[in-house]
Amino acid sequence: MLSGLVIVLLPLVLGYLVPVRDARLMALINRGVNASIYVILLLMGMSLAGLDDLAGQLSRLGGQALLLFAVISACNLAALWWLSRRLGLTADPSRVVAGAPTSKWAAMAGSLALVAVVVAGVVLGLLLEWLTGSGLFATAETLAEGVLYLLLALIGCQLRNSGMPLRQIVLNRFGLAIALTLAASSLVGGLLAAPLLDLAWNEGLALAAGFGWYSLSGILVGDQLGPLMGGVAFFNDLARELLAFVLIPLLIRRHAALAIGYGGATSMDFTLPVIQQHGGVACVPVAVVSGFLLSLLSPPLILFLLSL
Repeated sequence: MLSGLVIVLLPLVLGYLVPVRDARLMALINRGVNASIYVILLLMGMSLAGLDDLAGQLSRLGGQALLLFAVISACNLAALWWLSRRLGLTADPSRVVAGAPTSKWAAMAGSLALVAVVVAGVVLGLLLEWLTGSGLFATAETLAEGVLYLLLALIGCQLRNSGMPLRQIVLNRFGLAIALTLAASSLVGGLLAAPLLDLAWNEGLALAAGFGWYSLSGILVGDQLGPLMGGVAFFNDLARELLAFVLIPLLIRRHAALAIGYGGATSMDFTLPVIQQHGGVACVPVAVVSGFLLSLLSPPLILFLLSL
């Protein structure tokens, strides 16, 4: 299992070692990451279509994802509420970022588009099976694994060239405290949910270690535990982001740490526009640092836990 961890983690490390100074090349890498995610999710949907008793399996997937999400969210909200009462972080909605995007609906539409890609993969797999007698399920899994290696290398490159100096990350005590609290409480939730889902302890922890990065957690878990568990991880983390869009405007003025932290890894990208709009400029560096740390931690942690 550890050899498998090294094989999958190696592209991430190699990508992180590559400095990119050309803005056009960096833009190409960013587009490559987005394209790879869509391709892998489409292939994951095709793999789901190959499951026996598909309707029953999808029902099981939804129930497990909902249970996992409920347990982890309860732990997150309790821990972040405790932290927000002690951290002293306050929002200042009177000072917003000039020109900051503020449409949470546009961001949510982007999230739901990924769900549509998975659904399209299921439909495509069933259609191919009907037309040819084979849904190419094994081929889809093999292709997904190859694209995954490419994706990890590109993500490593993104993290290396994100423009976030290590000194700035370490010295931002608010972002560091929020990231550690969200990560620890998520893992506690995953550990509590594991016996309820009839999973091994390390599998429960791995499902919880996506920290909201649904496009990656579903892919990594699916590669090791199969498309059903990959779907559980995907929808668990997607539900986190969708709930974060609701909670941020409601809570950020009184409980800024809770509102920023609950978004997990998405606080540096998808939920950042809503944080900017409702929390003001003071919350932006905290959200970016918290999201960056969780994004940096999630892939190697998932892979390590699945190798145990």
